[in-house]
Order: sequence, then C-alpha cells, then structure tokens
Amino acid sequence: MNSISMPRLSIVIVTYNSRGYIDTCLQSLIRTPPAVDHDIIVVDNASTDGTAAVIRERWPAARVIDAGANLGFAAANNLGIRQASGELLLLLNPDAIARPEAIDRLVALLDARQNVAVVGPRIVDGEQRAELSFGAMISPFAELRQKILVIGNDNHLPFISGYVDRLTRRERPVDWVSGACLMVRRADAEAVGLMDERYFMYTEDVDFCAAIRARGRTVLFLPTAEVVHLRGRSASTAPRSTEEAYRRSQLAFYEKHHPGWVPVLRAYLKLRGL
Repeated sequence: MNSISMPRLSIVIVTYNSRGYIDTCLQSLIRTPPAVDHDIIVVDNASTDGTAAVIRERWPAARVIDAGANLGFAAANNLGIRQASGELLLLLNPDAIARPEAIDRLVALLDARQNVAVVGPRIVDGEQRAELSFGAMISPFAELRQKILVIGNDNHLPFISGYVDRLTRRERPVDWVSGACLMVRRADAEAVGLMDERYFMYTEDVDFCAAIRARGRTVLFLPTAEVVHLRGRSASTAPRSTEEAYRRSQLAFYEKHHPGWVPVLRAYLKLRGL
C-alpha cells in the first residue's frame, strides 16, 4: 500500500457486531494485498461486541470510522465513500474474503472498458459453491425466479445448483451485482447521489445499480474474479431484525420502482403475518 500518493482504490467495509469474522476479511486484504494502490476504510455501525476496538488493535492499516449509531448498510457505505479518496470504490462485506487477484482483475476490467461503471465478481461460499450474486431488476416475477434459484442452490438440488454454476461461469452485463462485493467508479457513484439511504439493509445494491444504468452506464458480472462470501454470518447476528429490515427495504423498493404492486405486496405480507 502506498502511504504517500493518493490511493487509486478505496475499500469500504461496513461492520455491525462483526468481531467474529472481520479478522478473516482484513487478513485477506492486508497480508496478501492487491497490487493497486489502495486504502481500507471500515465504518462501524455502533457495534456492541467491540468490533471497532479489535480492528484498531489488530489492523492499524485500516482506518475505522465510528458511525455513532446503526445507520444501516446504505448510509454507512455512503459515509465511508465520502471519507474515501480513491477514484475507484470497492464495497465489501465483512464476511467476504477477497483474493488479491480478484480485486486487481476488477480494476483491470474497469480500466479496459470505460462504458462499464460497476463490476461484480463471481462469489462462492466456504465450500466453493457458486452464489447467485447478480440478477434481473427486482419485480414480483424476477424475485420469484431468484428465490427459486437461491433456495434450490442452497439446498444442493443438482439441477438448480448445476444451472447456477453455469450461469456464473460467463461474463455478462446484468441489471445488478451483489453489494457483498461491488466495485464502482467514484464518478458514477457520485452522479447518482450515492446509495439511497431509505434502504436500511437489502435491495440498496439493486437500486444503486438501477440508478447507474438509467444514465446509460453498464453493470457487468466478471466470473474470472472470485471472492469467497461466508454468507449469512452478518445477518445471523440478529435474524429477527434482519428479516424486518428486509421487508421494510422490499416495500421501499416497490414504492419507488413498482408502486402499483405495493397494495398486493402489503396484502401478501399481512397474510403471512409479516
């Protein structure tokens, strides 16, 4: 890491009670760093498990920003982006393990293709099984398809798991890539006003990519860059509040993008007791 020149890439990580797995994430970035000049900014959303103190003690190369409250994922990322100086921004979950060549490949892709504003890697779980980390713009039918594929893949159904694996082997333009690991040009992020802070957790990445695509820019999935995501670690710290946050974000997304479907969605959630 070049501590004198301005870093070209800023890596922003949002934490909330992430003490149990943040070491693995930061180790992947600091002990085997990417070649591009970079800095690491951790925004801590008022963790109660000592996450911020642990990072400051063990990983002084990372700059920790105390959010002062649990701002949510979108607002905390925005705080980190505003504090960052890189022309490229990597938004990374604290339960992700980024291989250095993966980050450098994402940077190389953006350098080679000026029309691409956002690029996401192939994401695999701890057992090296592909995660469906991209998709079509959220709509009732797109959500149903995504849910079927995700649940089938999680349950190791051979036909679905094989299909997901094949989907994630080919480079393609997509409507969105997962915020678990998402690289974006600062200019494009700032042009859309960063992330919409009405989303506390979930769907903010889909909305962010939609805003960028609306400006005629491309979002790309790059399978040759691979990141491990220990999916569920961050959500498992508070499963009930996580479910509630997802439903609030889902409603906010439909109110913004599909207002005609909102009464149907509210009726469905009420029927399910949600």
